[in-house]
Amino acid sequence: MIGVATPLCAQDSDADTAEPVIIVTGNGLADTPAAPAYDTQDISREQLVNVPSGRIEDALATVAGFQQFRRSDSRSANPSAQGATLRALGGNASSRALVLLDGVPMGDPFFGFIPFNAIAPERLASARITRGGGSGPFGAGALAGTIELTSADAETLGPLSGKALVNDRGGSEASAAAAGALGGGFAVISGRWDRGPGFFTTPLVDRVPASVRAAYNSWSVQTRGVAPLTDTVELQARGLIYDDHRTLRFDGADSSSTGQDASLRLVGRGDWQFDMLAYLQARNFTNTVISSSRFVPVLDQRNTPSTGLGGKLELRPPIGSAHVLRLGADHRRADGELFETAISAFSGTVTARRNAGGTNTDFGLYIEDDWSIGPVTMTAGARADRYTIRSGFYAERDAAGVLVREERYADRAGWAGSLRGGVLVRLGGGLQLRGAAYTGLRLPTLNELYRPFVVFPVVTQANAALRNERLEGFEAGINYAPDAALDLSLTAFDNRVKDAVANVTVATNLRQRQNIDAIRARGIEVSAGVRFGALRFDGSLAYTDAAAQGSGFAAALNGNRPAQTPRWAGGATISYRPSENWLLAATVRHTGAQFEDDLESDVLPAVTTLGAYVQVPLSSQIALVLRGENLTDQAILTRNQEGSIDLGAPRTLWAGIKLGL
Repeated sequence: MIGVATPLCAQDSDADTAEPVIIVTGNGLADTPAAPAYDTQDISREQLVNVPSGRIEDALATVAGFQQFRRSDSRSANPSAQGATLRALGGNASSRALVLLDGVPMGDPFFGFIPFNAIAPERLASARITRGGGSGPFGAGALAGTIELTSADAETLGPLSGKALVNDRGGSEASAAAAGALGGGFAVISGRWDRGPGFFTTPLVDRVPASVRAAYNSWSVQTRGVAPLTDTVELQARGLIYDDHRTLRFDGADSSSTGQDASLRLVGRGDWQFDMLAYLQARNFTNTVISSSRFVPVLDQRNTPSTGLGGKLELRPPIGSAHVLRLGADHRRADGELFETAISAFSGTVTARRNAGGTNTDFGLYIEDDWSIGPVTMTAGARADRYTIRSGFYAERDAAGVLVREERYADRAGWAGSLRGGVLVRLGGGLQLRGAAYTGLRLPTLNELYRPFVVFPVVTQANAALRNERLEGFEAGINYAPDAALDLSLTAFDNRVKDAVANVTVATNLRQRQNIDAIRARGIEVSAGVRFGALRFDGSLAYTDAAAQGSGFAAALNGNRPAQTPRWAGGATISYRPSENWLLAATVRHTGAQFEDDLESDVLPAVTTLGAYVQVPLSSQIALVLRGENLTDQAILTRNQEGSIDLGAPRTLWAGIKLGL
């Protein structure tokens, strides 16, 4: 923590008249006593910044059970496929986990994907992943869990820090941050730029003259300021601008994702604690689809502007040391439209112009209380959400602009209730027992409701009649952390998503987004952190038995594993730090076999990768950094549609300089 205010005049020698010491943190309110009752796992700053790829999604994957829809990272995936989920509760590309950065939801207002390219690990102080747990005080959308990212303060970053690296394919990664005191608080400005020619996602035997590398070029700039208003109240402001361009598979198959985010947060730590947050997001997405047979543009998704607007207020009244009571309300509004042009692969002329979109809103009220009785802490909470799905439409015009189809969808609204509760028993000696049960809510995204898409030769239709997803789940676990050198955790869980949105096969090469009866996931999660002197081991393993339940068109997938969900996922990192600025680390990751679609017709084989990170100090403030991704050069299948295959990152070697250790 930094930012101790200096009085403008000499202090009176009488302690009663001394000026209060102002501590500025830049964080939200402190964790409640019952937070460990749920299956939580923290990722330290060291673990975030020292991953072999330098990507935030790679850092989050240290927690087994975290996954995106596909195995690609934010350099070679289509951005709209980068949803975040936990506990194998996937099946489509939308996020079933709620990702928060300094309390602000990061999901795209239209698609629901997470702009991982805009979240630089070096800007963060920590990450906390809560698997399961329902909505509770986090807001609707925390169906499979919550990923809370916290920005680093000026003391953590230092006055000036940065890094610059290049890889063996001509790619580069550069970032810098400047931080310092500002009055009684601090200010930080940081930037990052990643670019590279990428690699061929198409296997060598399948390449054609139109096949190109998955080139990428992205940058982001974040500013953040924290200032004390009183001795117990601080104001936090953050702004983020990012721009990302990628090419996938064929020449001209380009996508872009841009955003401008701003937020204000007021945190009070007096007798009446409070957390007030307001944010605004402006996002856009473009994408060009290239025919895989004639290799010419067939669809130009030229513009998808969307806006996210929301806020949150939480109060913690002083009701005694045995209780922590949370009262709150939050709101989120998502607006967006799609503008796209369909093009004939044979003549190159426009065949249709499409426009679709709508507005989703959610207003939630919640109450939660933690009650500590000696070694036992009990928690219970309730949440009520008023949601609306409205102004939905789809319009299609021919090349001359004549309207050939127009759909105006009926507005919908309703209330949904959610509950969660848990108990934590501290048995002494670092041993804890815990159990929890919960429900949760997720609205379908505007993308799922109104936007059809094509990944040739498969067409996936939208569905404006989609219902909300509902989660019911429970878990039990044990933690053992007798000292700072050992931290073990074991959790058994049973989660069920009712009315799960899935891409259901309804005919040959035709799918539709539909609510299936449920996705049920049961499994075991294990994590371990062991320190022995300069040597440290961190590992996480998850086994999940997930199965879909469906009727109608979806009856064929009864008992099938949801698309893109493995049974086994895990990883381990062994690191050696002989002195403060030295670091040698090796990471092994395993992802079990997955199916491409709901019918289990195409397999993505299991894969195990090895990565490494080496930091060698050259001076007190400068270090040589060496990184290696997929050192054994495993073939990582990220897509397999009837033999049409995409690959993930091959072996990649990085070298560069890091400033500010």
